[in-house]
Amino acid sequence: MSNTSPAGTVDRAFRTALYDTGDASLDSAASLLAADPATDPEVGRRGREFVAGAWRRGWQPADVLRVVRRDLDDIHLRLAADLIRDQAADDGPRGPRWAAQLDDLPAGAPAGAARVDRFARATAVLELYRLLLRLPALEPLDDPEPTGAAPGEPDGPGRGPRTRALARIRALLAKAEATGYPEEAEALSAKAQELMARHSVDEALLAARAPAPGTPGACRLGVEPPYEQAKAVLLDAVAAANHCRAVWNEEFGFSTVVGFETDLAAVELLYTSLLVQAETAMTRAEAAQRAGGRKRTKTFRQSFLAAYAHRVGSRLRAAAEVPAGEDRELLPVLASREVAVTDHLARMFPRTVSTRLRGVSDEAGWTEGIRAADRAAVDRRPPLP
Repeated sequence: MSNTSPAGTVDRAFRTALYDTGDASLDSAASLLAADPATDPEVGRRGREFVAGAWRRGWQPADVLRVVRRDLDDIHLRLAADLIRDQAADDGPRGPRWAAQLDDLPAGAPAGAARVDRFARATAVLELYRLLLRLPALEPLDDPEPTGAAPGEPDGPGRGPRTRALARIRALLAKAEATGYPEEAEALSAKAQELMARHSVDEALLAARAPAPGTPGACRLGVEPPYEQAKAVLLDAVAAANHCRAVWNEEFGFSTVVGFETDLAAVELLYTSLLVQAETAMTRAEAAQRAGGRKRTKTFRQSFLAAYAHRVGSRLRAAAEVPAGEDRELLPVLASREVAVTDHLARMFPRTVSTRLRGVSDEAGWTEGIRAADRAAVDRRPPLP
């Protein structure tokens, strides 16, 4: 009687569990792997292959973790983070955005995780591999290669003004998130948007004068429950105000934002900050509603966020507006960049559909959302020198 090799045992377990979603097949396969510690290296190698397959289908580390966090448990998230880290050692360089996602991976299994029995761990591994195998193809994203110092590194030639501008924007948004006064938060956000607009214009002019101007790229930002529709509207508004376009993928909880790299960074910064501020303002508005005898409702929050996104969008566009005739060189540059972004979007997403925002039926929520976004005036940015 011949012994089955570790690879043969893994093959048998995977045939039993990965292509059958039943619990019985999962238990049988986990029992096979748990009974044979010699299979562990092969199971890990196969997992790294599954991760690499997800990358070939257009997924990125943050995308995978988002789905694992939504559909599975903490043990699966840690296993996925470990797999991604291990696979990265065999991967080629993929650009600064990818590197940042690797840096943000959650911690792996803690020391105490060794006490988890082999059967429970094997079950979690197989559940994670089932998910990885079933990830569909996504639109591939081109992560630009770094052209100078990465974020947080010392400035290189020509990087000083850009680094200082982003530092000022981050500082303004951090103050906006920290303040307890809504009017101050919104005024700080408006100032940040003005700086973003000016920063984008300066980058556009520099690119137009350079021998080889850059091309648009894309990134994905999480848009997750609850109230994900309203959040997608807010992200769309922030993207539009910063010369970008956003396409929402409701199924997998993200929006793909298309634009030039400087504008993409601005969108990510401002959208994240506005979500924090919207939550703060909404909590305060709900407290006032409860003090008046009304219970908190889902429709209140949905309507609040929808109104907030709608009004903030109009104010961001006003803050980013470039007056006609202000600079003869500027307007053609921005127009050509807008065409480039639109063309890139059309190539990535040849077919898109519009969706109607649901659940916006609470008048008090809508009114409070408008008020929260209306408290501060948004001034036009100063003229170009």
